[in-house]
Amino acid sequence: MNWPLNRASSGAIAIALGVFGLLIGASLNSLAASAGEPAAANPPSGQRFATVWRIRGEVAASGAGNERKLREGDPVYVGERVRAAALAEAVLKTEDAGVVAIRPSTEFVAERFAAEDKPTDSLTVRLVTGSLRVISGWIARTNRSGHNIVTPSATIGIRGTDHEPYVLSAELAKATSNREGTYDKVNRGGTTMVVGDNKLDIDPGRVGFVRAPAKVGKEGKGGFKERALLTILLPVLLDKVPNFYVPGEFDTELDRYAQTADEDSLRQLEQRRKAPRAPTPLQTLPPKPAPTPTPTPTSAPAPAPGPTSGAASGAMPGMPSAATPGTASTAECQPTTIAKTWLGQLDAAIARNDAPAIVAMFAPEAAVRATIRGKDNKMTSVDLGREELAQSTLAAMKGLKDYKQRRVWTDGTLENAAAPACDRISLKSVVIEQGRQSGKPYRFESVEAYVLELRAGKWLAIKAETTQQ
Repeated sequence: MNWPLNRASSGAIAIALGVFGLLIGASLNSLAASAGEPAAANPPSGQRFATVWRIRGEVAASGAGNERKLREGDPVYVGERVRAAALAEAVLKTEDAGVVAIRPSTEFVAERFAAEDKPTDSLTVRLVTGSLRVISGWIARTNRSGHNIVTPSATIGIRGTDHEPYVLSAELAKATSNREGTYDKVNRGGTTMVVGDNKLDIDPGRVGFVRAPAKVGKEGKGGFKERALLTILLPVLLDKVPNFYVPGEFDTELDRYAQTADEDSLRQLEQRRKAPRAPTPLQTLPPKPAPTPTPTPTSAPAPAPGPTSGAASGAMPGMPSAATPGTASTAECQPTTIAKTWLGQLDAAIARNDAPAIVAMFAPEAAVRATIRGKDNKMTSVDLGREELAQSTLAAMKGLKDYKQRRVWTDGTLENAAAPACDRISLKSVVIEQGRQSGKPYRFESVEAYVLELRAGKWLAIKAETTQQ
């Protein structure tokens, strides 16, 4: 069947495209209105991320509507938004024996943290503004690729590192005669600055830089973030260290700590491995009953098959039922079945206006992009992180009515066919959608692409891209 496509006009770009174009575009006006305002903090998870080691001035942690001033010895939890006043500094010791030093006027969120001496160990810190000094702990050994600093314009990975990421605001950039954007100064080890598919390795003594994302602009009646695909700015190495990099209050102490940080974190990791595990409590077994004759089994009709959600059962179709998550043989893996089931859960969450369920299907560091065709046939890209996606989803759900969609084609493949486990797949899907967004009807066709990763038995999207056709 030939489905006609109504091209979006400039004012209708807020409707956007695809499942994620819809969620992104529907709330671009609200994002534009709140530009420059920090997003609400994620609710604290109750999982300790670090402990305050040193502090000077007012540093606060907030989450779930509560804010508390930090003191030495206080815990800091995953999901809390940490803010330092203009003259304040603090040093946090992470649970993997690393360090996060907070500079003045800095704001960040530890979005993800796991230090269990497993290949799934991870640390994801979203740096909103200001600067940190990060000395990596044992996560740099157990899962180096899982240690990331996410900023508005780049993701910074590590190679066993002491480094200083800096998100320079427009105001400070003007005051110091520098460019607004993300900087990263490496003191020891090395980092990799990633922008889209572009990577820049930064060695000790060097500083990497990438410009800030394009500002929210106006076109027609709708506001949107514009970053054309052909004008993506690449990260570069600077010739010298910018003048805004100055030592912090506790840097002399941190310099000494950094000299033995690798050995100290490794020693703590070895101690953890040698520590005896708590014994399993013995259970008192009831006395064995006297044997009774076994009745002859009678055949019973098999229960009728019914739909089972992956979230409810803990297993998704396409994964061997007896396999441990993350260890299933690729020979038994059915990527397309997994893809269709995951998309079915996503589409169902949208249809029932369940914003929390939608956001929960994405990893904390997920990168989302929608590419939209304007009335002049020009393609415009919108890039969002998970926090912005959460805001977009909440706004979109408020105005979404009469939502209908049809997936014309879906295909899933293993990201790495040579990998021993079925734990990461790529999927593509062609979708046709229609409905009413903020009272305005829309209908469009798009191609969606996702990368899904199996984490703790649940498939999460770590990358999503949708392109209007």
